[in-house]
Amino acid sequence: MKGGDGTTEDRSPQSDAAEDEPRYEPAPSLGRLMLGLLVFVLAALVVVLGGVYFS
Repeated sequence: MKGGDGTTEDRSPQSDAAEDEPRYEPAPSLGRLMLGLLVFVLAALVVVLGGVYFS
């Protein structure tokens, strides 16, 4: 396409469609998932042991 000043535009219909699609984050890696699970289990253990200790 040519603009009013004689320059060409690099926009294509495909690039417009790609901008409208939602963008998703990649899934977490296995190591990061295991770290989150470990933190959750440790926090649960602290809560349970604290409840046993203070009761």
